[in-house]
Amino acid sequence: MKVAAIIPAAGIGVRMQSQTPKPYLLLAGKPILAHTLEVFEGVKEVQEVTVVTHPDDLDYCREEVIAAYGFKKVLRLVPGGKERQDSVYHALKALQQEDNLGVILVHDGVRPFVTPEQIRQVIKAARTHGGAILGVPAQDTLKRVSPQKKVIHTLDRKDIWQIQTPQGFQADVLRRAFVEAYSRNFYGTDESSLLEEMGQPVAVIPGDPWNLKITTPDDLQLAEALLPWLRSRKS
Repeated sequence: MKVAAIIPAAGIGVRMQSQTPKPYLLLAGKPILAHTLEVFEGVKEVQEVTVVTHPDDLDYCREEVIAAYGFKKVLRLVPGGKERQDSVYHALKALQQEDNLGVILVHDGVRPFVTPEQIRQVIKAARTHGGAILGVPAQDTLKRVSPQKKVIHTLDRKDIWQIQTPQGFQADVLRRAFVEAYSRNFYGTDESSLLEEMGQPVAVIPGDPWNLKITTPDDLQLAEALLPWLRSRKS
């Protein structure tokens, strides 16, 4: 059965303090989104990609990213919604007529350092478990803090993981999770939280701390510094 990837790229860059939306900021002379799509383009297990972007950026994405870099697997470009969950749901609805769709991946458009092997591991685990996510164990001490910036208590770090993307799901499981979430007016911060809400187990695959999500100017500077090293590591 086919594997489809949904790439949310509708962020407007408030934390980035930039007039240019985050996915279209340049990393080594190329839009961040193009770096991300390049990885999925090279993974043979992924047959098609749907990109979700801000309605104002549809033409730019189509012409300056998808066409300019020749991404053949990007079959759909859909407008984003108010929240990330809405954006992913727009893409999910665009896929509803697809036959023989087995696994759907969701991956942040501004997370360009994901590796093909990580994508393959998530696909395999999603087929087995219904849902699978990448994550890394928390390394720092984590504390719950009050609105007044006072420590409430320290969390037990041994059970805390920082979750990344891609997240992968059997297509029918993900569709059902979205329907149930909207029926309860539940909004999660990621897709796996929708499965949690309906009691569906989600497998965690050990990820890589270098699978960076670029959301701030510091992140972009770090990504620029990391890119040559990460490229040499893969070669």
